[in-house]
Amino acid sequence: MKAPVVRRVAGCAAGFLVAAVAYFCFWPVPVEPVSWAAQVPPGYVGAYAPNHLLSGLRRIDIGTEHGPEHMAIGPDGKLYAAMTSGNLVRMDLDGAKQEVFASTGGRVLGFAFDAGGRMIVADAMRGLLAIDSEGGVNLLTDRVSANDPIAYANSVAAGPDGTIYFTQSSTRFAPADWGGTYEASVLDIIEQSATGRVLAFDPASRQARIVARGLSFANGIALSSDGLSLFVNETGRYRIWTIDTRAKDIDVQSGSPQARILLDNLPGYPDNLLRGRDGRIWVGLFRPRNPAADSLAQRPFFRKILLRLPRSFLPTGKPYGHVFAIDEKGNVVRDLQDPDGAYPGTTGATEIADRLYIHSLSAPAIGWVPL
Repeated sequence: MKAPVVRRVAGCAAGFLVAAVAYFCFWPVPVEPVSWAAQVPPGYVGAYAPNHLLSGLRRIDIGTEHGPEHMAIGPDGKLYAAMTSGNLVRMDLDGAKQEVFASTGGRVLGFAFDAGGRMIVADAMRGLLAIDSEGGVNLLTDRVSANDPIAYANSVAAGPDGTIYFTQSSTRFAPADWGGTYEASVLDIIEQSATGRVLAFDPASRQARIVARGLSFANGIALSSDGLSLFVNETGRYRIWTIDTRAKDIDVQSGSPQARILLDNLPGYPDNLLRGRDGRIWVGLFRPRNPAADSLAQRPFFRKILLRLPRSFLPTGKPYGHVFAIDEKGNVVRDLQDPDGAYPGTTGATEIADRLYIHSLSAPAIGWVPL
């Protein structure tokens, strides 16, 4: 090869290398990652020792719907399920007589029934909603104040006094702006700016207040049996909190006596929390932890580089089905797993007398196991 040609090839290669380095180091990304201390993943040991109790799930066909992210039994004894389409589907407990009860036009991630039988809904696109027995959808609130919108409502718990407690996963990344709930959650957890909050809505004043903040992707929520405490999943840091319902705008990272960690260093990303029978509280682990992701906890710059790569390079963890139940002291009392992850994205569980329904972010059916 002649010298001029060699020089041209070398120049092109050098230019390409400079462009590639500039892209990976400086191309704008929407996150400003924060350094944080991730504990060494415990793996599947002790109470979480591997088992196959969730393998071979029985399935209820849901037609063209998919993603039964949250399910609960209504006051009419029917099973209600929130689908990716924005539809809330109602059916008999065996899956018969399916019908669309209501449609929010958004994405419902959690709901609960209040003392009056209304369905109270956390819609990630629209805020906190109420749905009457005829399926009529009404907005309760979509903001804490004029300049403080609720753009990622996630999960709901209805208090005995009428107060509605719910989580706002992030104040940084709204699903409506970033292509959906999963996409926004990935950005929030990569950034780790911990802007998730627990909010309370007073139906009498129609005002929302901040109960607690400083959570890395606030997710599932459930009330204690005495109504004085909230159990809250912090997905981004693999833990479950207990927070006083009377707390007012506390930062959970400041060491407040009104917030304490109930379960820490979980083997996966905790999602929904639901009360079961005999005092149980069911937890869904969406996916297992990935050591590669934890290794980047104190390397914010490298987390930015990750977002400049194709999404398939993100260390999100392999599919793995996992739900477990705890008591109010944090003791694990039941644990069901499917190491093959045949039923994708297990986000929670709803318990009735003879069966356990398994929630999923993306499954094309409702899974269940007999109890």
